[in-house]
Amino acid sequence: MKKNENLFSIGEVAKYQNISKQTLIFYDKVGLFRPAWVDPENGYRYYSASQLDYLDTILIMKQIGFSLQEIKDHMQHYDLDSSLAMLHRQLDVIDQKVAGLRMIRSRVQNRCDQMEAARAHCAPGRPGIELEDAPEQELFCLPVAAPYTMREISIATKQCFAQAFQEELPIFFQSGVRVPLERILAKRYTEASTAFLPIEKTSRAGNIQRLPGGLCATLYHRGDYLSIGATYERLLAFCRERRLKLLSDSYEFCVNDYITTGDESEYITQILFFVEREAAV
Repeated sequence: MKKNENLFSIGEVAKYQNISKQTLIFYDKVGLFRPAWVDPENGYRYYSASQLDYLDTILIMKQIGFSLQEIKDHMQHYDLDSSLAMLHRQLDVIDQKVAGLRMIRSRVQNRCDQMEAARAHCAPGRPGIELEDAPEQELFCLPVAAPYTMREISIATKQCFAQAFQEELPIFFQSGVRVPLERILAKRYTEASTAFLPIEKTSRAGNIQRLPGGLCATLYHRGDYLSIGATYERLLAFCRERRLKLLSDSYEFCVNDYITTGDESEYITQILFFVEREAAV
């Protein structure tokens, strides 16, 4: 039984604080919050009324984002000055997390915008091939190894993501590849030389290619990647008919891919070449 009526059982404390008894047992084991008295006959834990305020402090600090070790170290001796200093430090941590979440949100919104635009472009009745002014953008690039098959492209893409995540680079959640023009003209449509991730301007990364922007011919390919040749044939025929000179390699931007669908027939890839209008003869 309880030692006196001013003590609360572990079940009562768990109920009052809306936490589990297992949490209180863990806090005891790590030395963060120990019971005022343990019944020597049955090992039941009991807590004093004054300890409930202490537990409140622990739970509030945990909600603010402090680790249990930080809370334990702080509460060994804390006062107004030490608490104020600790809370100011945590404000900096929170601001960094907020900035990170804002960046992630903008990336997710960007992906949604691209997918919605691509779905509209692929709708029945749309002309498909378009001329547009592409904005300047930067690409974080890694080379694709020979023989430039889907296996090597996949490896290079995953290495791009892994390096970008490790170095905390400001990438967008999209991948793509560059296919040299001479390979396109030789009908080797899937032999990409470079994998890339669109990225914000940054001085923290090497391997950056800057696309200067300008007039481009673009078309969305819908379907698995190995069937992309027919889409290239349409785009090349369009450029010949319109007397458009190809100025660049092909840049392919994955809009709907394995990240957003499990059905390869729903894959959407934007293909673009930078072009200029040939002078009339």
